[in-house]
Amino acid sequence: MSNSQNLRQSIGQQVIMGIEGLTLTEAEKTFIVDNNIGGIILFRRNVEGGAEQVRDLCASIQELRHKMRDKAPFTISIDMEGGRVHRLRPPFTQFPALAHVGKIDSTSVAFRFAQMMGDELRAVGINLDFAPSIDIFSNPANTVIGDRALGTTAEPVGRLGSALVRGYIKAGVIPCAKHFPGHGDTLIDSHHGLPVEQKTLEELEAFELEPFKKVIRARLDLIMAAHIRYPKIDPEWPATLSEIFLKKLLREKMRYRELIITDDLDMGALKQNYPKPVIAVRALKAGCNILLYCNETDSPPIAIDAVEKAVRDGELELSVVEDNCARMLNLKKANLAHPEPKSMSDVSRIVGHPDHLRLAQSILAGSVPADLLNQTT
Repeated sequence: MSNSQNLRQSIGQQVIMGIEGLTLTEAEKTFIVDNNIGGIILFRRNVEGGAEQVRDLCASIQELRHKMRDKAPFTISIDMEGGRVHRLRPPFTQFPALAHVGKIDSTSVAFRFAQMMGDELRAVGINLDFAPSIDIFSNPANTVIGDRALGTTAEPVGRLGSALVRGYIKAGVIPCAKHFPGHGDTLIDSHHGLPVEQKTLEELEAFELEPFKKVIRARLDLIMAAHIRYPKIDPEWPATLSEIFLKKLLREKMRYRELIITDDLDMGALKQNYPKPVIAVRALKAGCNILLYCNETDSPPIAIDAVEKAVRDGELELSVVEDNCARMLNLKKANLAHPEPKSMSDVSRIVGHPDHLRLAQSILAGSVPADLLNQTT
């Protein structure tokens, strides 16, 4: 293998990308294998065929690893928070929004909520969930977060968020806390534009950062950076692209040692303000370990080309790419020893399990029976 090919494949391992439909296309398979892509993110367009279709898609993705340089399992990820951020339709259990979990204010309920959701995800082969949201819903006009938040103050969000993290881990699913340093006080949806907040570092530390401090102690392996600019803290870059936020604050001050992933790098907050090649390179320079591309098929190849050029030109240290690749492989080694989906008979037993349906309904009703908190399914 040439040095150029080896570099590109190390870059590819730190990319998570979306795919087009219910099955992999031949072009997608070729690109994924040739570039040693690290993970796939699934959206509604990929999971509309029921539990068996999702299971078969995940199995086909994992099968590709045997053709790749590192032979490492894929992270197969999804946004499954509950409520309106819920990609999987029935027969998967329709879990309620986190605001309902927050109203009950029980760590046992939060743990079981995440464990049961995680059991269904893991059964079909999904091993990474971009959840929980630990944003504090502090601005009633913020429709971006709203009922996606566990609460309006730091203490319960951190406490219940930590229980959610432990529940996903118990189910064998990697959780990802988001959106650092906090999306709960914004008005602009970063899918469409760049939110700009005037908070100082002291204000963030006293409020928005508190839940992140707590979930970090819950064996959290992954944090998602938000596309929000805080000019009083970093006058130039939004958090996703900011060394001040990721290296100085999250790494040095908060002592977070695990992986940082970007939010979708094709969201309007970034692509309206920076060229795609600049975004990819800058995210890695700022301290992100994983680049996330959800919807635009041209973005992953542009990103890999840009990062390769940046390394060749001396703009980005080769050690950054090598370290990120090693971190991604270590994450998989520690968490994905058995990446294949379960048998279809097990999937049918776990997905939409009566206890899962009861828990979802009980949370909506505001009271969860004790027997649901002490069982395994």
